[in-house]
Amino acid sequence: MITRDEAFEIVNSNIANKGLVKHCIAVEGAMEQLAIHFGEDTETWGMAGLLHDADWEKTADDVVQHTKKTIEWIEAAGDVDPKIKEAILAHNFMQDPDQREPEGKMEWSLSCCDELTGLITASCLVLPDKKLDSLKISSILKRFKTPMFAAAVNRDDISRCEEKLGIPLEQFVEIVLSGMKRKKDLLGL
Repeated sequence: MITRDEAFEIVNSNIANKGLVKHCIAVEGAMEQLAIHFGEDTETWGMAGLLHDADWEKTADDVVQHTKKTIEWIEAAGDVDPKIKEAILAHNFMQDPDQREPEGKMEWSLSCCDELTGLITASCLVLPDKKLDSLKISSILKRFKTPMFAAAVNRDDISRCEEKLGIPLEQFVEIVLSGMKRKKDLLGL
């Protein structure tokens, strides 16, 4: 099984944009917190979050290929839990017509929290101190309802948390924010 350090090396060696590296770390933290919420393995869920966009810079011009390069890289690095690979692949289901829709809590968690970490980061960066500890859930929810704020964030992906995970939006925001706070030093927030 590849280690977290090996996974982080895959991310760092394939992503030049440090903001995207931080996004991967944010999703790792969110997935770990969601694993805790569901009573699942934090290492497995966190690994899926960390690796989910490792190939984004190399596949951005051909989004159908997104996630497939990552799977090649992690398989070359060593043994990987199939759940991690399936979650990574499934999170690209909207761009890849051949990819199945996510199934189960881990896959839907990754799909729903991916965009939310971006909204939380954007919400944090407009604060005077730019610190996650200063960010309030009510502020995130207010910005969620303002489509012009972080306009690239797909709110529909986030909202699926209610139907697919059975978690009300406010609670989902709280869980993801808590997970990101666990990584605040690595995120610089």
